[in-house]
Amino acid sequence: MKQKKNTKKNIIPYIALVVIAALILFSSDIFGRKVNILTYSEFAEVLKNGEVLELNITTRDRAKVYELAGKLKDYEDKETFFVKAPLSETVMNLILTNQIENSYKIDVKVDPESSTFMLFIINVLPMALLLVIAFVFFSRQVGNNSKSLDFGKSKAKLNEESNKITFKEVAGLDEEKEEVAELIDFLKNPKKFQKLGARIPKGVLLVGPPGTGKTLLARSVAGESNVPFYFISGSDFVELFVGVGASRVRDMFKQAKQTAPCLIFIDEIDAVGRQRGTGLGGGHDEREQTLNQLLTEMDGFGSNEGIIIIAATNRPDVLDPALLRPGRFDRQITVNLPDAKAREQILKVHARNKIFNTKVNLENVAKRTVGFSGADLENLLNEAALLAVRRGKDKIGMSEIDEATDRVIMGPAKVSKKYSEKEKEMVAYHESGHVILGLKLSDANDVQKVTIIPRGYAGGYAMMTPKVEKYLQTKTELLEEITGLLGGRVAEEIIYKEITTGARNDFEKATKIARAMVTEYGMSDLGPIQFEHKDESVFLGRDYAKSRNFSNEVAHEIDKEIKKILSDCHKKATEIIKENIELLKLISKNLVEHETLTKEQIEYLVEHKKMPDEEIEEPKVKEEK
Repeated sequence: MKQKKNTKKNIIPYIALVVIAALILFSSDIFGRKVNILTYSEFAEVLKNGEVLELNITTRDRAKVYELAGKLKDYEDKETFFVKAPLSETVMNLILTNQIENSYKIDVKVDPESSTFMLFIINVLPMALLLVIAFVFFSRQVGNNSKSLDFGKSKAKLNEESNKITFKEVAGLDEEKEEVAELIDFLKNPKKFQKLGARIPKGVLLVGPPGTGKTLLARSVAGESNVPFYFISGSDFVELFVGVGASRVRDMFKQAKQTAPCLIFIDEIDAVGRQRGTGLGGGHDEREQTLNQLLTEMDGFGSNEGIIIIAATNRPDVLDPALLRPGRFDRQITVNLPDAKAREQILKVHARNKIFNTKVNLENVAKRTVGFSGADLENLLNEAALLAVRRGKDKIGMSEIDEATDRVIMGPAKVSKKYSEKEKEMVAYHESGHVILGLKLSDANDVQKVTIIPRGYAGGYAMMTPKVEKYLQTKTELLEEITGLLGGRVAEEIIYKEITTGARNDFEKATKIARAMVTEYGMSDLGPIQFEHKDESVFLGRDYAKSRNFSNEVAHEIDKEIKKILSDCHKKATEIIKENIELLKLISKNLVEHETLTKEQIEYLVEHKKMPDEEIEEPKVKEEK
């Protein structure tokens, strides 16, 4: 509503200007007029013939002419003539002589150019009016957009009390909340820390993958804190004009000093905090000046007591080392992807305003969503709610959550895309190959779901998650993961004696794991040597930034080791699938018929050799007392 009112205010002056101009034009009576331009000889002829009814004479001394205007007998109401005649006695005598004979009306006007006042009115006043109008409109525009000229002013905004987010809305980040809560405690009661000589960190850097809750954590600090909280994005500092960003940094700290103690949150600090003087293209003067000013303000000659900076980035590798040293960003808090327990807590937070049926178990959902960030989980439940509404349900069920999980991972199902019967069967055997290896390998990933419904670029896929979430992986686990990835191709080879393009993504993942085993993890016959590591260059591409510390001969040995790992895993996958060929055919047959099989259906199918008559409910998890 406010924006509409402002729009109306901006339009009103233009409407008024148009109305005034229209009134001037209509009042001047210029519409409908017809002026006939006559030559002096034509004028002399009509004058002698007695056709002139009235005549207006204006003397132009400078131009040495008479400007004659008037009406003739046969003219209409708004029709007149105009003629210029030489400034001479002959012309005036002709006019006066004919006026005596024909008695027409004569009006003589004083030359406006001979009057200083009239000269001002004609020449100066219109220009003055235009300047006044332009000044008025320019002033209004500047008044409405006053911020457009404040290049050097800080764009940091003070947090509004009406938009509070507390620690209750931040789930799965217990240790991280404890770290930032220390800052709030210091701002509220600094003497408790100063008593033991403790110095609170001047800056805290939140580091982690996208969607893990770094910005949400900072917003919760604002909600929990009773001190002023300023927030700004790193991109708000950088401008086209050199020096503007540095000016904004100075202005931001100037504002913060006036309200100290306070907190400043800089989101996506890598936009302004990148390493200086690196890359193929040289430096970036504006960004580097802004960073230099930020470094000076954080820990320079000036004193900024009571100002604590919290920054967030998912690219800590590109930040300038001077920014990360003690005294500036003293502390780094890593916000990792949530584990199963944290995912369950996050799901419960986002489930507060949603209605679920009794079969939905958020703990089981958390176990199935390995690798999901907090943003992914929020999107998952939102997609499930949208699907439930679309299907006309009053509660969200597991079918909507399963479909939403597939949408988040692979995209919406391409129902309109139809396979031929042969293609459908080949995709079923391919995915069944993954299932067999997931069931028979003890250290391989668990198969949570398998489908032959196309999604994204995939014709089908098997959702496989680790049996237990770990920080480390053994060599055996990596080898069995590669073996499981090769199961689809092996099934094609055994059943059809032919191969398809469907294993492209499987090969990509398997080769990446095998190469890392050889060049980074030291899990090959070449020994515990790291041959490759990613160089943390800022502007160069990732491929160019990978350092190679080996000769061409060693590169050949690396290729041989990678090939050996993949060949051995392929051989093992072939043996297992041949031993379980009947189970492969059984799963494939039911997959063709039902198109999607869940973990519970697959386990029932393996045990009873047939599909369950009714949908299997998920096992209920016992509540902890």
